[in-house]
Amino acid sequence: MTFGPIDPVHVAAEDRYARIPYRRTGTSGLDLPAFSFGLWQKFGTDYPFATQREIVLHAFDLGISHFDNADRYGPPHRGAQQNFGAVLAKDLAPYRDELILSTKAGNPIGASPYLKGGSRKSLLTSLDHSLRDLGTDYVDIFYHHSPDLETPLEESVGALVSAVQQGKALYVGLSNYAPDRAHDAAELLRASGVPLLIDQARYSIFDRNPERNGLLDVARQDGFGTIVYSPLAQGLLTDKYLQDIPAGARALNSAFLSPEVIDDTYRERASALNKVAAARGQSLAQLALQWVLRRPEVTSALIGASSTEQLDHNLAALDFPDLTDEELASIDEHGVHGTGQRR
Repeated sequence: MTFGPIDPVHVAAEDRYARIPYRRTGTSGLDLPAFSFGLWQKFGTDYPFATQREIVLHAFDLGISHFDNADRYGPPHRGAQQNFGAVLAKDLAPYRDELILSTKAGNPIGASPYLKGGSRKSLLTSLDHSLRDLGTDYVDIFYHHSPDLETPLEESVGALVSAVQQGKALYVGLSNYAPDRAHDAAELLRASGVPLLIDQARYSIFDRNPERNGLLDVARQDGFGTIVYSPLAQGLLTDKYLQDIPAGARALNSAFLSPEVIDDTYRERASALNKVAAARGQSLAQLALQWVLRRPEVTSALIGASSTEQLDHNLAALDFPDLTDEELASIDEHGVHGTGQRR
């Protein structure tokens, strides 16, 4: 890892809460910024720490108080939490009460049966490790990262409840749960006195599962919020791939985006969406971000960034007027569900 010179301890921008709107999370009392910052990619040992620190601090200065992590994020696993923990200790410790820190457990991080799944052992042991990684006594939100159909739902839910009862988490969440299982978990959590705060799901113009499978309806009915990841479809909802695949692009070295999906059909649809964006005076990325936030059930959209400039550009999506019915119809025409996904 390249550390490089680091400036003195950061002093946050005084106007940070004037820069971004906050939204209520379901029927809870917690507000989250419209954009939250995810450390899923580019926050492991394969990117310079100084750049990571600069981006995290800039995000906080812009009013992004929620930073989303997981034991799996890296590389290596836990690397992103450890890097964020270094920034927290050096720069953001005075602002800990203003931060919403989330982490997740349950996706595989090793060969051991205790390093995956939804057992009480796996979830609570991972949380203890995450607290050490982050250098904090508690996280604000603790998620079960993916459903484990081989473990009783009551056990996974019970582990989340214990995390709150032990003072290691303030709220609990689910990620990648199907709507019916999310509803069942919400019922169990409510009965335990620890309501489900939020569900994290993939959602974009090209991936409409949360609205197609009823997850957004369940969230509204059960009173939990939703936070969406991959709103730019791993870069497919930007202008990066409209002509060809540039050198060094994510599609050439990512496990989550394959060059084979960047075909003529994708380019035709993305180019049409880009024209809708251009007519509004914004980029395709800004259009895509604004689109996911149009739904009142969406509390926040997770964004990442490889530079402060990219972060500024994405947040500017908040400056544009609401999408019109005509624009939404055009987006529906060209933003076909399943575009860019492997068949």
